[in-house]
Amino acid sequence: MPDVNELDITEHSMTGDASARVIETLQDRLVSLIDLHLTLKHVHWNVVGMNFIAIHEMLDPQVDTVRAQTDAVAERIAILGGEPKGTPGAVVELRRWNDYELDRAPSVQHLAALDDVYSGVIADHRSAIKEVGDLDPITQDLLIGHTGDLELLQWFIRAHLMDATGDVVHRTLTTSRETPAVAPVTPSTTKCAVEAREPSFPPV
Repeated sequence: MPDVNELDITEHSMTGDASARVIETLQDRLVSLIDLHLTLKHVHWNVVGMNFIAIHEMLDPQVDTVRAQTDAVAERIAILGGEPKGTPGAVVELRRWNDYELDRAPSVQHLAALDDVYSGVIADHRSAIKEVGDLDPITQDLLIGHTGDLELLQWFIRAHLMDATGDVVHRTLTTSRETPAVAPVTPSTTKCAVEAREPSFPPV
């Protein structure tokens, strides 16, 4: 937690202790968002297979949205008198989850992994909303708006994984977050192996 005595607080309606607690929460969310937009760009470069161009082009607007959120969170930290830490070393030191594990891989594998990444980020954002609620409603409002946008982006990812019944189809993957959401096992998950294979065409 930031040292209360060293904060140059610009929001005078908040106590030093409250500002320090909000800054600590925002710094955690800043690291998460930096990690997320880098991961999205990594997938943009490495996705292959079915629906390549649709997914490749879908991801850049998501990168832009998350980068804008990153900037807003960092500026909120500065407004509260903190020092936003966004260097690569700070991200590696402060993050609480494993690195994204896939490099070049079929689209269905990246989509399933990204769905888990979004689930982890959104769950942590929702926890942060509760943590700052009684301390700073302005920060809470910022995080609420961001969470709604993140849930929309996750829906774009999940829509590619849904079958006709609306079930989300997941491959069995080791995910990059500490506490990913676990999709229910349904008969439709038997389709995963079929969807994950590259298409096979007869010889010309």
